[in-house]
Amino acid sequence: MTNPNLTAAETDSFVSWREFLTSSYVPALVLVCLAVWLHAADSLIVATMLPSVVEEVGGAALVGWAVALYEIGSIVAGAASALLTLRYGLRLPMSLAAALFGIGCLLSAISPTMPLVLCGRALQGLGGGGLVGMGFVAVGALFPARYMARALAAVSALWGVSAFLGPLIGGLFVEYATWRWGFAFFGAQAFVLALWIARRPDEESAALSGETPSLPIRRLALLCLAVVLIAAAGIRIDPLRTGGLVLGGLLCLFLFLRLDGRAGAGRLLPARPFDARHSTGAALLMILSLSIATIAITAFGPLLVTTIHAASALTAGYIVACSSIGWTVAAVLVSGSPERFDRHLIAAGMSLVTLSILGFLYAVPAGPIWLIAVCAGVEGAGFGLSWTFILRRTTALADAGEVQRISGAIPTVQRLGYALGAAYVGIVANASGLLTMTGPAEAGAVARWIFAACLPFAALGLVAMIGLVRRQGGEGA
Repeated sequence: MTNPNLTAAETDSFVSWREFLTSSYVPALVLVCLAVWLHAADSLIVATMLPSVVEEVGGAALVGWAVALYEIGSIVAGAASALLTLRYGLRLPMSLAAALFGIGCLLSAISPTMPLVLCGRALQGLGGGGLVGMGFVAVGALFPARYMARALAAVSALWGVSAFLGPLIGGLFVEYATWRWGFAFFGAQAFVLALWIARRPDEESAALSGETPSLPIRRLALLCLAVVLIAAAGIRIDPLRTGGLVLGGLLCLFLFLRLDGRAGAGRLLPARPFDARHSTGAALLMILSLSIATIAITAFGPLLVTTIHAASALTAGYIVACSSIGWTVAAVLVSGSPERFDRHLIAAGMSLVTLSILGFLYAVPAGPIWLIAVCAGVEGAGFGLSWTFILRRTTALADAGEVQRISGAIPTVQRLGYALGAAYVGIVANASGLLTMTGPAEAGAVARWIFAACLPFAALGLVAMIGLVRRQGGEGA
């Protein structure tokens, strides 16, 4: 929604931070930043608190579900957020997303068992994914065109701040209170946000114009079922049961891809989404594979580090946060790189990500702790070096009609990779003795199996990366 009193010259003029932060749009900026903050800080805070949660309520076999269910909820909410804002405007869907997040936090806070904690995590994923998706929609709806760049820069900076504050807040609650108050603290923020959004003026939340295709419920259900089946395969390791559930999950993924490919204009993913012979397929296969390969440090890193190295929850949380910090720093450093360097930055970034997994394979069981943190920083820096340029190169090589769909598919595929990766690593962890480990030696053996199991997906990601950086023409080349 653009201010009609601004002339074209005023819209194109330079906007200083002082002008922006003293304008009447500061309340809207705070609202959007709070929505993004809840989602951005959540995973790091929960990763920091998870060892204490397991210690109190049990459920070590379900640790991977804490990530998988959150990512499932985020995928569904992310896919639905644009359609909901087109149909109902911003106010109702965004306030409901905040309320769902708050309910999920409170449910986790009062849970006596891990399954109930995980129900809360699923609601947090739905609410958080909806908040961040609609938060970016809100930037376009609530700010005039001349302020959008500053608003987006402020939101981007908040991700880096979240990487620092998330583990600190989670660690403080674990060390000086209880992890339950950590969930309650974020639930209270979510309810405040829900009330704030619900009370905003109608003219700032009017429905956006455009067609409103129906929500792809069947396809999203298949996607969710695929992750749930694979995650369920790791709860109790039995060759027949585990193999059957994994095959069932893969079949659901196959059916999802078949149905999505036949959906025409309503497709969630581009054509040939994981065909490495084409630039788009190579990019999405690379993102999916490396997301699967890198989720282990977030899902199981804090639990393993606290068990093997007797580290505090705060220290373990900051090790995970080093990945986000490395991502932010690297992305800022290379943000102005010209297009001719895209291939080199993608290759360098994805190579660093793979090297970080090799580093974790050694450092998590053997230490020292600072080396684990360095590996996490290298992993994040690899993604930060390449992420923007993956999108730029993929859209430059793709057919013009697929550009918008590719932009939406990249974060969706990343989250799908995290969900599948958490489920897969959960199977490996439980099969290698996570539930029976009694000390650092056993935990070190589990860590070696977990990170070794990530290497095949990292190798697949590198092969796909080579296909992306070597391709010179469009999809038809």
